[in-house]
Amino acid sequence: MSANQTPFEFTQALRSAADKIVAKYPEGRQASAVLPLLDLVQRQNGGWVTTDMMSAVAEFLDMAPIRVYEVASFYTMINLEPVGETVVEVCTTTPCWLRGCDGIVQACEETLGIGLGETSADGRFTLREVECLGACVNAPIVKINDDYYEDLDPDRTRAILDSISRGAAPPPGSQTGRKTSAPASGPTTLSASAGDS
Repeated sequence: MSANQTPFEFTQALRSAADKIVAKYPEGRQASAVLPLLDLVQRQNGGWVTTDMMSAVAEFLDMAPIRVYEVASFYTMINLEPVGETVVEVCTTTPCWLRGCDGIVQACEETLGIGLGETSADGRFTLREVECLGACVNAPIVKINDDYYEDLDPDRTRAILDSISRGAAPPPGSQTGRKTSAPASGPTTLSASAGDS
């Protein structure tokens, strides 16, 4: 723990929220709640967790601290260092790459004025590269805080980031009007109702 860091303790409100999460798991399996509890304390701490917080989660769940550290260091949604208030994560795995994520990365860097792995000087944005956001059919994908923006191109990406910079909340999801994960070209089977034959 650094000299300027105060020890972390669960407040009564945080403990109550944590108890509700743990209650969702079978008796004796409270360790399964480690990821949701890390997310909970991260949200209370401005978007990142300290070693002291991970240790408190371990104690709360009666786990070895190293097991909590392993989980926190594995998942990209748990931040081990301070991040901007808006975290922009660009997927660069194969499906997104095939659909032009290089242009999305470039649009983000130019619009935000930072590179991958950096946080803007004003603390508003953190930009990073992530592996598979799990919505490959709607590639390329960018996750901004808790929202997915899908079917992107550089111009749409710039528009979203400009909107967020102005304090607006652009609607997440497909940016082309695609419904869920339907084919981009539209329906290919069952295009007429059964009564139309």
